[in-house]
Amino acid sequence: MDTSQHLALLGGLSPDQFMKRHWHKKPLLIRNAIPGLTPLLDRAALIALASQEDVESRLVLRKPKGWALKHGPFAPKSLPPFKQAGWTLLVQGVNLHNEAADHLMQQFRFIPDARLDDLMISYASDGGGVGPHFDSYDVFLLQAHGQRRWRIGRQKDLTLQDGVPLKILANLACEEEYLLNPGDMLYLPPLYAHDGDALGECMTYSIGFRAPQTGELARELLMGLAEEAVEALGESVYRDPKQVAVHEAAAIPLALQDFARAALQKAMHDPQLLECLLGEYLTEPKAHVWFDNSAEFEPQWPQAVVLDRRTRMMHDAHHVFINGESFKASGRDAQWMKKLSNDRRLDRRAVAQFSAGALAVLSDWCEAGWVHPLTDD
Repeated sequence: MDTSQHLALLGGLSPDQFMKRHWHKKPLLIRNAIPGLTPLLDRAALIALASQEDVESRLVLRKPKGWALKHGPFAPKSLPPFKQAGWTLLVQGVNLHNEAADHLMQQFRFIPDARLDDLMISYASDGGGVGPHFDSYDVFLLQAHGQRRWRIGRQKDLTLQDGVPLKILANLACEEEYLLNPGDMLYLPPLYAHDGDALGECMTYSIGFRAPQTGELARELLMGLAEEAVEALGESVYRDPKQVAVHEAAAIPLALQDFARAALQKAMHDPQLLECLLGEYLTEPKAHVWFDNSAEFEPQWPQAVVLDRRTRMMHDAHHVFINGESFKASGRDAQWMKKLSNDRRLDRRAVAQFSAGALAVLSDWCEAGWVHPLTDD
């Protein structure tokens, strides 16, 4: 992507300008970010998605006595009547199930894939919303149908309402108010409070981002280190030839503590091991994602290929990562594999440059349903 190109999607800013001026810093209202935008899915198609076991969905109801939250899947007849005011259906990961939604997500790849999460669609009846809240990650709020009024503000008081099944702010510090029409988009940095109310029936698309918490990331990396420790660090055994007789048998020897500390530090200071574990973590598919295996796949190389829209593929200086697995890559194979991760497709001429070993790996990915062969370039 040419990050210096000015985009209507960003209100005439280039990705370079947007990241420097707004990302993690301040909101941006973009009128007509996508001119002539119409919903990628109609109401019936969205409700059909929400009825599936492999799709994460929620129903939020605003009632006179308070808020109610239900988790899907939802049978279509279990949803409130469309004429009933004050309810919202939230469907996560629509880009994993719909080609047009995936294409929309690709327009935001001036931000690293490691940060890009998913496309959520919010369908709301008149007056529907999820209450004033804040997110720990950046978000683009794209209006796809109808109108929604947003109230936003920098929030210092993060106190939440008690006894509510949603994380709703007790006191919204509203600084600005916007009415969004189809095609308009609002960018908000992390922790920027916002409250959106539907004016009539509406659909809003939320392009959300991953923001791993320190504890979560440390846990995943340490779990990975535990699995790889024996192979990566060897099987050195603790020795204590200078151990003296002790008066307190229950006291843990300082030398053993030092041995344990050195083992952990050695594991954490292996840069390629940590990089490998991070790449596997970042590309691990979500729990409800699965792929269609092609057990009878017979490759006809060279052949153009495209990544499945559910596939997460990234790379670093030494590895290629795909759907939670890592592969060492070097030379020409590495160049083309990295191009596949960046472009999400390769033409026949590029695939023809692969070594026999790389083609074998590519065949395995096709068989697993992670990559699909194309009949034309």
